[in-house]
Parts: sequence; structure tokens; C-alpha cells
Amino acid sequence: MSADPPLVVVLAAGASRRLGQPKALCRIGGTTALEGLVERALAPSTGLRDLVVVTGRHHAEIAEVVARANASRSEPLHVRVLENADWARGRTGSFARAVRARPDRDLLLAPIDVPRVASATFAALQRAWRDAGRAPRGWLACAHVGASRGRRFGHPIVIGRELARDALALDPDAPLRELRDQAAPLAGVDVDDPTILEDLDTPDDLARLRELEAER
Repeated sequence: MSADPPLVVVLAAGASRRLGQPKALCRIGGTTALEGLVERALAPSTGLRDLVVVTGRHHAEIAEVVARANASRSEPLHVRVLENADWARGRTGSFARAVRARPDRDLLLAPIDVPRVASATFAALQRAWRDAGRAPRGWLACAHVGASRGRRFGHPIVIGRELARDALALDPDAPLRELRDQAAPLAGVDVDDPTILEDLDTPDDLARLRELEAER
């Protein structure tokens, strides 16, 4: 059994063509989407200690922001940038890049497309994963229960280390649900956080997320 908390993996390798700018570097609530996500994921309350950002099309710009953010802190965050040179081949290839870097770790997958996830949600996932015994082939997703649409699953998710290694045999553009279908166990944890269902993909999405952030 792995004694370490999951390694947070932020996927930020895409070209963001529909949005017209790198998703990770969009300004939401006075900071970039990436910096806000990292701060909330690695807040002391979450129990998570380290994070990797998988980059691709915008590697240089994102790496510069991470370096600058760390330089401005008295205690730098444990953040590493991994470049996926084959980013255009698919998102699962970027996930596999993180697996190759740390095949011994359970992974908490937090796509940059869902940038406003609350620290409490990261903490709930980490606790639920720990309390369930950190199953090496487990899959744990967070869910939000709404009055009108019932229970809906979103991101982040936790994938056990052995199950994560199966991604190395998948095509880079294969959907990650192929791993989910092999999970044992497949579990969920309810969180009071509708941001897990958000999606940053277009200029309209960005405008809406900025409005929601201003209302917090």
C-alpha cells in the first residue's frame, strides 16, 4: 500500500484553439487559472503535498509562470512541470507522461478545464481515498448532488497507481474511461462543490467563470 497521498496531476497540454489563449494562463479572479488551481490543491487543509503540470503546446509560457510564482513565495510549492512533446496525439498521452514520471504514485487528476475546484473538495477526495485503503487499482470520483439534475460526477478524480500504469498501454487519444472500466473498486464521494462540473473551453465559458468567481 502506498503511504503517500496522491500526486496531483494538472493536465494543461492542449492548444486551447476554441478559447484562443492558453487555458492555464487565463486570468480568473485576479490570478491565472493554473495558479489558483495549484494554490487550492496544495492548501495545507487538503493533505496533498506535491503536484505536476503536464504541458504541451504552451510549455514555455506555463513553465515561466510556475517558476515566477514559486520565486515570489517564501516557501515554494512542490510543483514540477513535465513537457509532453506528443501533446497533439491526445490527452491520455499527457496522463501517461505523468505516470512515467512517477509510476509508484496514486494520481489525483485535475484538468485545467476545471480550474475553480475548492480546497475542500481536494481534501474530501484525499480523505476518502485514504479511508478506503488506497486501492492500487481503484478509481474515486467526486460528485455533486443538485436539486434538478441529481447526482453528477465531475473532476478531480483519483486513480490508483497500478490502474494508472495501464494508461501506458493505451493509445494517446483513447478515452480515460477505458481505465475506469477496469477499476476495482469504482467509487464516488459527494461534495458540496458545483465547480467540479464546470468546463473552460470557449470565450463564453471564460466570461461565465469570471462572473462566478466575482460572486464568491
